[in-house]
Amino acid sequence: MDAHLRELRYFVATAEELTVTAAAARLFVSQPALSKQLRALERRLGFDLFVRLPRGLALTSQGTTLLPVARSILEAWDRGYVEARALTHPRQLVVGMQTAVGRDLQRPAVQRFRDRAPDWTVSLRLVGWDDPTAGLADATSDVAFVWLPIPADDIATRVLVRENRWIALPAEHPLSDRPEIPYAELLDEPFVALPTAAGPLRDFWLALDARSGRPPTIAAEATAADEVLELVSAGVGIALIAEGNARLYKRPGLTFRPVPDLPPAELAIAWRRTDPREIVHLFVDSVGG
Repeated sequence: MDAHLRELRYFVATAEELTVTAAAARLFVSQPALSKQLRALERRLGFDLFVRLPRGLALTSQGTTLLPVARSILEAWDRGYVEARALTHPRQLVVGMQTAVGRDLQRPAVQRFRDRAPDWTVSLRLVGWDDPTAGLADATSDVAFVWLPIPADDIATRVLVRENRWIALPAEHPLSDRPEIPYAELLDEPFVALPTAAGPLRDFWLALDARSGRPPTIAAEATAADEVLELVSAGVGIALIAEGNARLYKRPGLTFRPVPDLPPAELAIAWRRTDPREIVHLFVDSVGG
């Protein structure tokens, strides 16, 4: 009986989290879709992998037996894929990012990397918010500039910058003349949100932990910073943004104001823990912050 790699990833993530909710967030899929895939896998295998408990899951004896095998298969595939892809574009390092990096980080890092590895090239790749790992999860990026949190245990991060969160408003918004805006005054506003697949990162940019259980009104979703700000300038909704991005994405029709009572956002450099290549760590070491 054959199992697909995706099914093995679903099984391993669920076995490690032991709740469908946490595993779905880690995998960037919906809970119903994950539950359906796990049930389908169990039917094809002919036995249960999990015991469904009132709160969470537990592995069956069969699931316990298969878990280390599935982990080994996935680790071997991931290593092989990275090595094979490197042969397609030899000596090219792909750097993923979700927004413009700026902040005097990207340019000096690339220059230091080129000085240390002159026979390598750097390819910059913009990845949508529907993948909060900026290409690390599927190995289409080698390293990445990302906004935390990342719901993936196999990705290592180093924080480069901590910045206050600001709110992006249409220029004509009634609050736009205020020097700063407490988050409590924004609770009833419609928000432009990241896609559901962004998981905890979506929750962070909606400041769910500051809403005391009050769900936000989602006016629209967007997969890129430019899309977010176009929707804001059109009056569809408002959006939280990092202070540095408020400078990078400044444009007519928008007003940015600090939200002083929210914890700061964190921009980090990230890489896969399982990637053994020295060139990856050479780039990481080239990044300041």
